[in-house]
Amino acid sequence: MKKSLTVLGITAVAVILTITWVVYFAEKADEEIIVTNFKECVDTGNPVMESYPRQCTAGGQTFVEDVGNELEKANLIRLDSPRPNEVIASPLTISGEARGYWYFEATFPVVLVDWDGRIIGEHYAQAEGEWMTEDFVPFVATLEFESPYKEGDPEFMRRGALILRKDNPSGLPENDDALEITIWF
Repeated sequence: MKKSLTVLGITAVAVILTITWVVYFAEKADEEIIVTNFKECVDTGNPVMESYPRQCTAGGQTFVEDVGNELEKANLIRLDSPRPNEVIASPLTISGEARGYWYFEATFPVVLVDWDGRIIGEHYAQAEGEWMTEDFVPFVATLEFESPYKEGDPEFMRRGALILRKDNPSGLPENDDALEITIWF
């Protein structure tokens, strides 16, 4: 009987120590996750507010999704496809609408860059209507490119940017403008 009580006591102590150990390290694991940006916040399973741009909260901080300068340029140029933070592949079809003065001779330049700002594709968007207006005019462009991201590369190398530049035949800096969004390869 004494032997059974001793075994039972040792088993109880072992169970209590095991539970304490598991709880301690589970709490430590939660503490060690450091979130520094929107993507990390989402990837670690934190709640995301379905606003635009989306927002994610972790550790008392709120991280906002990077949508480039899309909101600032909404009265000049609007992008239907691709959307900010979309994963893209070649050939990429770009569509949207821009004010007539964004064009020159019914086109404007479109540039695709990798994470380091290197140009990997460029072409022109073509107006799909009368562009000599101050109203919005639909456009379309197709870019062919080779993805700079290769399997096994660091995650940050998947990031790039799509830049839709206002055509500026004068070359004057005060006439420059652009819509820039983040994309992923």
